[in-house]
Amino acid sequence: MSRSTTKRSPRHHLVAIAAGITTALTLTACGPDSTTAAEDPNPTTSSTPQGLLSEAAAKKIVDTFQSVNNRANAVRDAKLLGTVEAGQVYERNAADYKLFKTWPAKEQKTYTKAFTYEDREYLIPPASSGVSWFAVTSRSSDDPKGNRRSLTVFDKVGNTYKMVMSLWTDTKSIPKIDTDKHGFVSPVDPAKKVGALAPNEIAAVYEDFFETGGKTASQKLAPTPTTKTSVQIYKDRNDGDAGTWSTTQFFAADPAHPKVYALRLEDGGVLAIVPMAHTEEQMLKPAYMGSFLITPSTREAVFDSTRRTVITNEYQGQGIVELPRTGKPLAHDLEYQLVDSR
Repeated sequence: MSRSTTKRSPRHHLVAIAAGITTALTLTACGPDSTTAAEDPNPTTSSTPQGLLSEAAAKKIVDTFQSVNNRANAVRDAKLLGTVEAGQVYERNAADYKLFKTWPAKEQKTYTKAFTYEDREYLIPPASSGVSWFAVTSRSSDDPKGNRRSLTVFDKVGNTYKMVMSLWTDTKSIPKIDTDKHGFVSPVDPAKKVGALAPNEIAAVYEDFFETGGKTASQKLAPTPTTKTSVQIYKDRNDGDAGTWSTTQFFAADPAHPKVYALRLEDGGVLAIVPMAHTEEQMLKPAYMGSFLITPSTREAVFDSTRRTVITNEYQGQGIVELPRTGKPLAHDLEYQLVDSR
């Protein structure tokens, strides 16, 4: 799992064919997280509602993930990580392992340093909810002041619980989750609208910030620091030398793992953990097509070092979005990672 990730737009520089064209792509980093799972072994016939699993069983899952994740990060073993991680977070972190060699030494050291999940809050739904997942909020042991918290989701993959979603965000970005008198959270159908949008409609709407600068999305989602950053990426896409000889565009894409997770909030709204994806295409302008090629940046070359007239980068990501009972949804946090370049 990653401690933190930010998506930034690449800056490209033109060089004639003989010398090549170089590109400079910004760094997006991730850090730790991992576990395998055990089911709650103690079914009961009591009339008291039962959770999907006990807190003790959830703790064991998170502890196992934590241990395996730290070992996998230390040596960048994607196969080992895959025993405890799946979904969007695995797409991102498997790419981290490939990109690791391109990172600054300080960032490499931080990434491989073991850490633990502290001050955990287990968000367990009742067994009667029909869902197969639970969530956890926590802070990292390397953040003693608790300035940021993670929101992670563990879902059944086969017969094993694996971490499938994970974001590190400002503590204020996780609204109060509703719990019943037994301490269980209430999962929400992602296809059910909350106001004008349903949780599973958010991703398609959000990607418009990258595609058009938000011509459609800005009418449906409230402005937040996250949306403003995405709009700025769109505005900056053709800045600098690269804009004189190439054109960069973004296109919405299907998330590798489209499942959306949603929880009822204490105020009646809904918190959604949403998979996101888009591609970024940089193409030489017609005047340069016959005489120049693009040499991929160091990060892009990890996936494909071939000089070419078009560079297409694939980003997989995830976000935390609040859907209030009234008003527009708020995107609190968004993380992308470069997972392929061709």
